[in-house]
Amino acid sequence: MSDVLFHNVRLLDPAGGVDQPGELLVREGRIADSGQSLGRPDGVAVIDGNGAVLCPGLVDMRAALGEPGFEYRETIASAATAAAAGGITTVAALPDSAPAVDDPAIARLLIARGAETGSLDILPYGAVTRGCRGEEMAELGLLREAGAVAFTDGTRAIGPARLMALALSYLRGFGGRIVQHAQEPSLSEGAAATRGELATRLGLPAVAAEAEAIMVARDIALARMTRGAVHFAHVSTAAALDLIRRAKDEGLAVTCDTAPPYFDLDETAIGNFRTYAKLSPPLRAASDRAAVAAALADGTIDAVASDHQPRDPDDKRLPFAQAAAGGSGLATLLAVTLAQVHGSTLDLGRAVALLTERPARLLGSAAGTLARGAAADLCLFDPGAAWLVEAGKLPGKAQNTPFDGRLLQGRVLGTWKAGRRVFGA
Repeated sequence: MSDVLFHNVRLLDPAGGVDQPGELLVREGRIADSGQSLGRPDGVAVIDGNGAVLCPGLVDMRAALGEPGFEYRETIASAATAAAAGGITTVAALPDSAPAVDDPAIARLLIARGAETGSLDILPYGAVTRGCRGEEMAELGLLREAGAVAFTDGTRAIGPARLMALALSYLRGFGGRIVQHAQEPSLSEGAAATRGELATRLGLPAVAAEAEAIMVARDIALARMTRGAVHFAHVSTAAALDLIRRAKDEGLAVTCDTAPPYFDLDETAIGNFRTYAKLSPPLRAASDRAAVAAALADGTIDAVASDHQPRDPDDKRLPFAQAAAGGSGLATLLAVTLAQVHGSTLDLGRAVALLTERPARLLGSAAGTLARGAAADLCLFDPGAAWLVEAGKLPGKAQNTPFDGRLLQGRVLGTWKAGRRVFGA
């Protein structure tokens, strides 16, 4: 592993409050120094960034990796390839695999498989319930000891209120957090779109946007009752965000994230039954999309996650109502988030914070910083460079992107894991 000096870069480290032109020195896989001018140490390779942004490797706090059980959709190796191309060096992996991550051995296996890639740290979520079936609580303490960073049933909401309350109470004992898919199950089962004029015109089974707010309101009440910590994933509606905002003002242990489709697209993206845009939760009205974008800027939303859900082509080549929900998102995470910067909704420092320092803090990870001594997990990107998203030409195995055909600004030029280049020439 060679030592490297990054020269002529814009250092952007929200964790350290740094945003300035300068240089960064990597020695033996760790950040040795940074500043305006570090000279030319002997035996160090120099990379001229030509003014590009050098930030911590992105931390993606929500992604399905396909493995184990769904390798025909994605493998850890193919996901690592896509992540590196997107500037991502750390991923929190959902537990609703086959088998589910309800056994400590599977959590340890995922961590080891991530290390084997040489480019990606995998932080496993533990299942809240056995098999993610919402019936019997899993061994949460043992999963935490095995490395689980938080607990969720993935794309299944934890429906029974009593079970949710028990899990919140138990996890409070060791600082654990539940990540909830905030869709009230009895209202959202079988839904393919958001209820409204478009779903009616297309004849699609639909769910009211209120199904999200109903679940958020219930779980905020349970967090208040138990003093437990709950995090709402891929929040997509104004009503839910208003509830979360008030809960934060009250001082409750409530946090949330969203994903790029919910601030960049609205329900019209499903077009004439475009299955690549069938997601869970479904795309919302334009007013909800605008509310999510505003919540990124005002701090209500704590992180942006890829919400990567790989699907096989056969999963999507079905009538819209029967097609599998989910979109790939690793390679597009940064660029779609930067669209909010180019649209003047968000400043660049806050955008990078939502992708690095803030998710790292929520997950209890040491990633997401350019601090001296930290692992040299780095992303070099040109925020103005344009590229076209083309399904079939994305890095990795999963090609089911809702952004197919979209021209984006913001290209990753290079990604480094512990000082070793894992993407870029």
